[in-house]
Amino acid sequence: MIASDAVLIGGGGAAALLVIAPVGLWLWRRRTPARIDGPEEAVAAVEQMLPDFPVNAAVVGADGLGALALTADGRIAAVRRVGRRLLAREVPWRVVRATRDGILVETGDRRLGAVRLARVNALDIRRLTPKGTRW
Repeated sequence: MIASDAVLIGGGGAAALLVIAPVGLWLWRRRTPARIDGPEEAVAAVEQMLPDFPVNAAVVGADGLGALALTADGRIAAVRRVGRRLLAREVPWRVVRATRDGILVETGDRRLGAVRLARVNALDIRRLTPKGTRW
């Protein structure tokens, strides 16, 4: 009888863990902002992480998951939220491409990963780039 009581207590602990763990994960994720609020937030992140990158313009995807920042001399940086922080990296134009769903930047950076800008098209990017920039 003692062995069966131990099994019941152990099973109850496992069941409680199965209920508490998802709730804890949900609360933790809820505290973490998932979106980039606007171009200003993307510009601030780029200026903080890349001090020699004077941002001229920025665009954020419709879902707020990715952003691009551009300089007056035609350089480009990709921005994405990783955890609570925004991560920004300068990327070459050759990794920026238009897809049916928006712009995709395959950074090659392990932490940053691929940056997607939903409902941003090539024309939106061209409007922001300085004249003579090829991409």
